[in-house]
Amino acid sequence: MAHPIMFDADDPLLERVRGLALALPEAEAEERISHGRPWFSIPGRTAFAVYGSGTRGPDKVMHPHAVVVHVDDDERPARLQDPRFFVPAYLGPRGWLGLDVDGPDTDWAEIAELLDASWRRSAPARLLR
Repeated sequence: MAHPIMFDADDPLLERVRGLALALPEAEAEERISHGRPWFSIPGRTAFAVYGSGTRGPDKVMHPHAVVVHVDDDERPARLQDPRFFVPAYLGPRGWLGLDVDGPDTDWAEIAELLDASWRRSAPARLLR
């Protein structure tokens, strides 16, 4: 059974995230829909970002306008102290965090840095050079 689409194709925030994600080397070849959401990856590699997510547990919250990235293990504790970040369902235990991008104070330079850092975790050495 296919997952329902959980995003609006005309979402201007998705367009902005897409623009940042697809500007990274070789990422443009791998935007795909999985589990009803846009995933961004390097061809032949694991994903480095997802648009939209939710949390698990009794306080389950949907975050339809969020960027979910894989953060470095040494940065994770500090990011979790920041109330803007959340632990996404399923990916959270693997080191991923989410950040809503629909607030008036969204720092798009920070979003670009998070996407870049997550991309670097997935990129092969030849791309990092």
